[in-house]
Amino acid sequence: MSTRRLIGTAIGMAVIAGVLTVLTPSLPDAWTAFRHPQALADSAGPDVLVLHMAGLLAWLAWAWGALGLFLTAGAALPGLSGRVASGALRRLLPAGARRAAAVALGVGLGIVPPVLGAPAGIVAHAAAEDAASGIPAADAVPDWPVISPPATAASEVPDWPRAPVAGEHVVLRGDCLWEIAERRLAHDGPYTTAEVATAVHAWWQANADVIGPDPDRLLPGQVLRPPALP
Repeated sequence: MSTRRLIGTAIGMAVIAGVLTVLTPSLPDAWTAFRHPQALADSAGPDVLVLHMAGLLAWLAWAWGALGLFLTAGAALPGLSGRVASGALRRLLPAGARRAAAVALGVGLGIVPPVLGAPAGIVAHAAAEDAASGIPAADAVPDWPVISPPATAASEVPDWPRAPVAGEHVVLRGDCLWEIAERRLAHDGPYTTAEVATAVHAWWQANADVIGPDPDRLLPGQVLRPPALP
């Protein structure tokens, strides 16, 4: 994962904690209000009780998000620690939250090789960031390698989509590559967030002529071929 992105996310969480410290009652006061709500409502009024409860909920949401980011970073580690973090992550966060945390931390960026033909601007920008971090230029990988679809490719939904064959996936409204790849990996047993990120990239490469240059834009009716994962 990108060290700079990890540091930036940690700083962002610290800033949010600072804002909550300023805008919400202190945690000991909020906990006391949670334990004795009627006493606080009688002495200070129901509006003060609501303020304490809202502050406590805000801190709980912050702690849940911080734990999710920590486990997402740990899931990218090799060995037993990565597997433990990945298992805990699947139990604590739904798929959508895991995907958002992985994007925020840049998990999986060093797993897939760079794609030939990526725009020079993106490669140069990634190389500059890695140089600032002390990473050799040969290992620089852009955040999202760009795949140029064939000139005859069309991302529009055809009037009459062809019938899918065994193993192919027909895109439904609300589908995304992350969930498609995650469901396929679930058939083979436990998996990590990093493995899902690698599978997403493989699905995109295998269907660049259908999806087009934006992997986040799937259209209902598109038929996606499964990639040849190792």
